[in-house]
Amino acid sequence: METKELRIFVYEYKSVDELPAEDQKLVKIAREAAKNAYAPYSKFHVGAALLLENNEIFSGNNQENASFPVGLCAERVALFAAHAQYPESKIKTLVITASGSRQVLETPVSPCGSCRQVFTEFEHEQQEPMRIILASGRGKIFVFDNAENLLPLSFFSDQLKH
Repeated sequence: METKELRIFVYEYKSVDELPAEDQKLVKIAREAAKNAYAPYSKFHVGAALLLENNEIFSGNNQENASFPVGLCAERVALFAAHAQYPESKIKTLVITASGSRQVLETPVSPCGSCRQVFTEFEHEQQEPMRIILASGRGKIFVFDNAENLLPLSFFSDQLKH
């Protein structure tokens, strides 16, 4: 048996003000998108914003449904909308933010496993990393250089080939 170590790198900022102006703009757009989330059941509003290499910006928010599994996460709403309109344009940066109805979150919320898998597939297909920024309602910001830092040992379509 051999033991291997996996390392995950994350940059932590104390506030959005420490980010470059372009990232601050994306955080603001994601926060605005969260305000329009359809979250009547959880009361948990999530917003996402992404920047494509062609400088187009897309936003999305979570969309709930009484049949919970058929809802969709904010980050996938933004990713799928961007890819539907600009399938050849690579994703440079993706921002995700969340707020609860009862509190302002001090720590960023981490994306679900399904979203992480989607991130790694987009990144694998575009053959370039995309930065992922997790922003709290106020306070800490986490920045990842690539999706693999959120989902090491990812599953890719290459593994389906026999």
